[in-house]
Amino acid sequence: MSQIFGPVPSRRLGLSLGIDIIPFKTCTFDCVYCQLGRTTNKTIQRKKYIASEEILRELEKVLREGKKIDYITFSGSGEPTLNLEIGEMIAGIKKMTSIPVAVLTNGTLLHQPQVQADLLEADLVVPSLDAASEEVFRRVNRPHSSLTIGGVIRGIKTFSRNFKGKLWLEIMLVKGMNDSEKSVNQIKKAIKEMRLDKIQLNTVVRPPAEEFAQGLSWQDLERIKSILGKRCEIVTELSKKLKQRAYKGDIEKTILTMVKRRPLTLAEISSSLGLHQNEVIKYIGLLEREGQIKRQIYREKRYYC
Repeated sequence: MSQIFGPVPSRRLGLSLGIDIIPFKTCTFDCVYCQLGRTTNKTIQRKKYIASEEILRELEKVLREGKKIDYITFSGSGEPTLNLEIGEMIAGIKKMTSIPVAVLTNGTLLHQPQVQADLLEADLVVPSLDAASEEVFRRVNRPHSSLTIGGVIRGIKTFSRNFKGKLWLEIMLVKGMNDSEKSVNQIKKAIKEMRLDKIQLNTVVRPPAEEFAQGLSWQDLERIKSILGKRCEIVTELSKKLKQRAYKGDIEKTILTMVKRRPLTLAEISSSLGLHQNEVIKYIGLLEREGQIKRQIYREKRYYC
């Protein structure tokens, strides 16, 4: 399946052309809220998982189609900085197009000088920080055993001083897990010395890896925003205009037709449509919010019906 997907509507980046450079669910984390389910390969080892030549060749073809793209975004099935060639890919894209490049990362490898160097040419980097204590870190993010929250925080701090592009910090909030006043104040203290352009609050809105991972109310998000101060904003839902530009009615109808026949997993829908799972999850999320489909768990697998 293609390593490039979209453009898909993003609440933060407009129309984002996704680049997936990691095998499915290869990550340094196994977050309770992940929309793609449990991590199957938890690792901190950087490898040439997918070659830069392959990615750049495919991207060149996609760009020739002339689609409206606001950002070219490294995201997808796992932690993108695990790919040893991400720096070469970013440099190659910058030579190919003026469309800005974004990297969505959990920030766990930013303590490594080579990872920092790899990301310096990006226009926007969005690391995440969901906790500032070891206890909450392990409960929410379920990291690789070698990682510590202190090391993650130091890595983001160091990178923030060296990076010249835009730096937005994402905080994913899970009800009853990292939303207490104590947890939020710990994060506030940790990010005090970071050079950040924005702090973005997010919460669980798509089906999470664990059913117990629930989202916060708007009122609770506003409360936390007031603690974190002026740089902080709540990531809002997609505008109607963006939905109309990005979503294709025939794909939504096809998904509905498929799940009417029998319950299907995300992987099954993705394979049938020939679309990347990160693209399909956008359509599923919209159909769920409209009440047209629902999910159910059977033998630890999530099905849509």
